[in-house]
Amino acid sequence: MKWLIASDIHGSSRCCEKLLRRFEAEKADRLLLLGDLLYHGARNALPEEYGTMSTAEQLNRYKDVIVAVRGNCDSEVDQAVLDFPILQDFTALVDNGCLIFATHGHLYDEHSRFPLQGVDVLLSGHTHVPVCHDLGNFVAMNPGSVSIPKGGSRHSYMTLEKGLYRWVDLDGEEYRRFEMTPRHQY
Repeated sequence: MKWLIASDIHGSSRCCEKLLRRFEAEKADRLLLLGDLLYHGARNALPEEYGTMSTAEQLNRYKDVIVAVRGNCDSEVDQAVLDFPILQDFTALVDNGCLIFATHGHLYDEHSRFPLQGVDVLLSGHTHVPVCHDLGNFVAMNPGSVSIPKGGSRHSYMTLEKGLYRWVDLDGEEYRRFEMTPRHQY
């Protein structure tokens, strides 16, 4: 199964449209959204072509393939216009024998105790900066931001397939990759 992993769309209908075009071009099976889907937040400038309702409509067309977690800018009001659940604080996935803890990053980060044991990968957004930090017991990864990249980074997402993580910008250019093997034996 191939996942496309994205975070921090923040209501940019233009960037959301580009992301969904990349989802199709990547031939991904599922779309994992790591929060902050519609609202831009008080600390962020308005993203390009800010349109929460058009962004919601675009995402709703993919409701059957989306798995999402809640970001610090997501609320019950956002859930009311989205046709897929967004209010869980984390989700767990397994890929290539690795346990993946997926969250936004405002409640759980690389310094937190996770509510799951034996996590191999922490996937989070929130900082808007793409990272891949090997912390020994697990690897912390961030796809960056679809709409408001920070720290000189690109508008980006990740893909995951059979242990291979790829960081890709919205033009389809891969700029980083990491191959993951399990850290824990089950």
